[in-house]
Amino acid sequence: MSEATEATRGEINRVVKEILIAEARLSVGPDALADDEPLNGEILKVNSLGFLGMLIRLEDELDVTLPDDLFVGHTFHTVADLVAVIERATEMKQ
Repeated sequence: MSEATEATRGEINRVVKEILIAEARLSVGPDALADDEPLNGEILKVNSLGFLGMLIRLEDELDVTLPDDLFVGHTFHTVADLVAVIERATEMKQ
């Protein structure tokens, strides 16, 4: 795995966490969210509209075009689950 891929993975992880924090209206930094943090646990609550807004912000923040149906048919239990789907989508576009 190249350094560029690692940087991309780290960037995706950071951006996803920043967006989740904003959606949940938390006043913490991305490092405060663990990869195994549940998306509908005590700290984070993400609904369907949250995912729709996330798609637009992800495209802006990562400067990529993601499929409109990126989140359809996927179940996200943790932050890492969400990051993995976004990583796969960006790899397919490269």
